[in-house]
This record gives sequence, structure tokens and C-alpha cells, in this order.
Amino acid sequence: MDTAEQKRAAAAAALEWVRPQLRSGVVIGVGTGSTADHFIDLLAASGAAFAGAVASSSRSAERLSRLGVKVFDLNEAGELPIYVDGADEIDPALRMTKGGGGALTREKIVAAASRSFVCIADASKRVAALGAFPLPVEVIPMAREHVVRRLRTLAATEALGEPTFVVRSTAGVPLVTDNGNAIIDVHGWRIADPCRIEARIGGIVGVVESGLFALRAADLLLLAGADGVERVTAAT
Repeated sequence: MDTAEQKRAAAAAALEWVRPQLRSGVVIGVGTGSTADHFIDLLAASGAAFAGAVASSSRSAERLSRLGVKVFDLNEAGELPIYVDGADEIDPALRMTKGGGGALTREKIVAAASRSFVCIADASKRVAALGAFPLPVEVIPMAREHVVRRLRTLAATEALGEPTFVVRSTAGVPLVTDNGNAIIDVHGWRIADPCRIEARIGGIVGVVESGLFALRAADLLLLAGADGVERVTAAT
């Protein structure tokens, strides 16, 4: 299978995993990104009788609505039984780097509000240690340069390497998240202790969230490769 086929296979495996919970009144969490898009498409076509979904981004909410799935606000949905989303990197402990699509804060909120987090990914996303993929950090715009200075200091004190910091933009126009904020992509970090670094970044004034999903890691990874889909837990 090529990468696109692997993404769809992981999404299909997630639907089969989730299907027993899709009954009247149930609202599930749905993530953002190319693999999550496959899951949304399959979910909408499944014919399952469930109430709807909480989306982690405007993009996913629009796709769900267009395909006939009712979108709920998390405040009205309450605790969710399951959240399905992809990752940019995932390590053996199922800690992740996420946020390549810019939705890291809402993704982290929906993950935190869910009893179970199922990560769906193609084989290229599995890594021995996090850090090759640039780490997104969502920041309040006025705090951008302050946060960069603090991140540089953090890199020095935690021996994270010599990072570079890039304000995410498209065609020279700075990206604005669904929350009205900026994203700083941190390149070149070596992240040996993701839980500690996630907490340290979160303590910087002006940071909204980072793309480290270590304190709330995935519970299950459905990893699609050339030979099919592997079910991985942190204990395996």
C-alpha cells in the first residue's frame, strides 16, 4: 500500500473499532488532517445511528456537516467516549507530535475531554523519539517574540539542541488559527522527555498550547503499513 492507501486503511480500522459504540445519543470526537478526513468520509457513509461528533477544527466541522453528520459544541456534548485523530509523529509510548494542520489546541482539548484516544496513522509516522517533525506552539500574537526568547532559553537549559523558530505562514501571510492566534514551528529539538518539555512549554506566559501530546498520550494506535493495520498499545 502507498501512503494514501495506508491512511485510508487506518481510518477504516478505526471505524470498525468505534462502530460498537455508535448508537443513539452517542457523540464522538473527530480530529483534523488528511487521515482524519478519511475517517470522516467513512464515518458519514457508515449508516451508523449515532448523535454526531465534536470536531477539533472548523475544517473538520465543515466536512462533517457537508456529509450529513451533526456537529456538536463540546460544551453541550460533555465527556466523549472516544476521540479519533492522526499524528505527525508517534513514539513507542504513544506520545505524539501534532499540529501540522494548525489545530493543536482544539485537538488537545477534545482529546482531554475523551475517555479514549485512538490515533490513526500510516507507517511513516512511527518514530523512536519525537523531534524530527517541527514542534508547533500556538501563541497569543502579542507574545510571539517573548515566547521565542523563552523557548530558546528552555532549549539551552534542557539540552534540547539548537532550534530554529519559524512563524508559520502561507505565501508570506502569517497563519491565524481557529482561535485567532499564531503558530511558531520549532525545528531541530531533541525531545528526550516529552512530558517534562510539554509541561515546561505550557508554563511560558503567552503560550496557548504546544503540539506535544505526551501528558495525554494515545490509548491505541492503529498503524497502517504495507502488510495491513497493526493495533499498538503503549504496553506493547
